[in-house]
Amino acid sequence: MEGLRGLGHLFVTMFIAGVGGFIAIPSITDVTMSALCPGQDECSLAIYLTGFQHAMIGVGSVVTTPLIGNLSDRYGRKVLITLPLTVSLIPQAILAYSRETKFFYAYYLVKTLAALAGEGSLHCLALAYVADKVPVGKRASAFGILAGVGSASFVGGTLAARFLSTALTFQVASVFSMIALVYMRIFLKESEPMRQPLLKEADEPCIQQCEDDMPQRTFKKLPSMGDVICLLKCSPTFSQAAIVLLFNSLADGGLMSILMYYLKARFQYNKNQFADLMMISGIGATLTQLFLMPILVPAVGEEKLLTTGLFVSCISILVHSIAWSAWVPYALAGFSVLGVLVRPTITSIASKQVGPNEQGMLQGCLSGVTSVANIISPLVFSPLTALFLSEDAPFNFPGFSLMCLGLILMTAFFLSLMIRAPPPIVGDKVSKNCCTETLV
Repeated sequence: MEGLRGLGHLFVTMFIAGVGGFIAIPSITDVTMSALCPGQDECSLAIYLTGFQHAMIGVGSVVTTPLIGNLSDRYGRKVLITLPLTVSLIPQAILAYSRETKFFYAYYLVKTLAALAGEGSLHCLALAYVADKVPVGKRASAFGILAGVGSASFVGGTLAARFLSTALTFQVASVFSMIALVYMRIFLKESEPMRQPLLKEADEPCIQQCEDDMPQRTFKKLPSMGDVICLLKCSPTFSQAAIVLLFNSLADGGLMSILMYYLKARFQYNKNQFADLMMISGIGATLTQLFLMPILVPAVGEEKLLTTGLFVSCISILVHSIAWSAWVPYALAGFSVLGVLVRPTITSIASKQVGPNEQGMLQGCLSGVTSVANIISPLVFSPLTALFLSEDAPFNFPGFSLMCLGLILMTAFFLSLMIRAPPPIVGDKVSKNCCTETLV
């Protein structure tokens, strides 16, 4: 716990903000269906619009998240955390006022614009803040606890949604988001990056090596594609982790876009059933990340936890695709809690590959990888899901798109088997031409 000192206000901020965001999720499917296709259980327009919105959010995140992460390295985490907390308030306030069709379209537009302005960078900045405060040996557990706080807020939000009316849900969400912003501005202290070297084989961060080896390249405040390539080139471990994250995010992005519509069309789930399902998943995820992960990381290592999480997630989605009864998703929600280990372990593995002044850029690059997947996945799987849930499906397999997502996760699982921790480096000698060759 010594290594977690100074993170309490961040955890409180993330919990309150998480409750404000998650409390609206169980209701948004019903709100969307009521606004676009009143009285129907299947609505292709709702699936298409949701997929398009997620894709546009991904496009914005690809640009803004690495930029915001890089700027936080220079101007501080707290200053940049203010942006996503502020822009997340506006779309919730619109639905708190009214959920009529015209207000839903206003929410849809503002939500997309808010995401383009950096709404999705909060998690990236929180990870960079943790990396500033926690030494490298305890970082995996700290990332797991941060994820556990997020899962706890998920449980709290869905539990509140279970007992609130739809109108009150969005009003409460707006209040929680406002409290998170005010609390962060008052209590959260600015972090100072830890100055101990994380790259034993180098005295300088990876990006700095590239800049030193290329005098003609002037220092820029904005991260370039060359910086990203430099990070990938300097560390094979980081490259492997980024590829696994890409495939995992493809599956997660597709699942987020289609699962609720699949369950509503297949088993007529409503807001309360969505909330129950999320609470089961959230409670399991919270217990796993807060209590199980700090024990398992030292015992078995991050690489084994990563492969285990991917394998469990793969099996869970494949069984979802052939679900034969409404109780099956409930059983799978409890079974798949180990899947929450994937993101914290990838983040921890990657964070060890760069210097202390590059944590913001690294987390931004990882978020950029996730965002690329979030562009591709909804554009592919939303139309596919709409097709196989409609009467025009080429064959009778409503869960076909889920099966495809399971196969993508299977690919990520096999790729994760090739990740190995970097061997110990003797001395401080380093080859500085790795990034130079990339950027020439």
